[in-house]
Amino acid sequence: MCGRFAQYQSRDVYFDALGAADSDYVHDPEPIGRYNVAPGTHVLLLSERDGELKIDPVYWGYGPEWWDKPPLINARGETAASSRMFKPLWNHGRAVVFADGWFEWVKEEERKQPYFIYHKTHDPLFFAAIGKAPYNDPHGHEGFLIVTSASNKGMVDIHDRRPLVLKASAVREWLSGDTTLERAGEIAHDAALPESTFKWHPVSTKVNMPRHQGEELIEKI
Repeated sequence: MCGRFAQYQSRDVYFDALGAADSDYVHDPEPIGRYNVAPGTHVLLLSERDGELKIDPVYWGYGPEWWDKPPLINARGETAASSRMFKPLWNHGRAVVFADGWFEWVKEEERKQPYFIYHKTHDPLFFAAIGKAPYNDPHGHEGFLIVTSASNKGMVDIHDRRPLVLKASAVREWLSGDTTLERAGEIAHDAALPESTFKWHPVSTKVNMPRHQGEELIEKI
């Protein structure tokens, strides 16, 4: 977790949910339209650069040149700040992924059934992320990772890990270069939305294949 998510609304919708002023971003009302975002693709990532909000297409995955395994896609929020590998990213590469929900697979009898998880009121979601900044300067497979946290009672039946979803009011402080390593840890702990915020339902197994896109992938079956 998290191995697949949806990012289909327009940039304007996400910025409006953040309460960003019109002068803070370039308007784009066109829907992003990605209902099945997979690792190894470039994803629109929000970060702060020179005190301003910036959006860049960034590779989802983190695999430095010395890393001889497939790029990592998640970082555990409980240990990332102290990890030798992730501490520099936590300190200098905090970012946010716009999302409308994510997918998890649950073993049911002889197959894995995908579920779509989303905000109860369909509000935009803001996944905490870390990566190799600056994001306007491509670093190959040194892209970004989605920060995850443990799933508590009520969601653990879907998966024991989930994205760390930040409250909209905490996003700017999370992104700020003035936010200390310790304060970022406090935000990750105190400003994450609880499990009771979310709903989920089963969806088509078409989502198993990243080439499938479209609104039908998030519809309840």
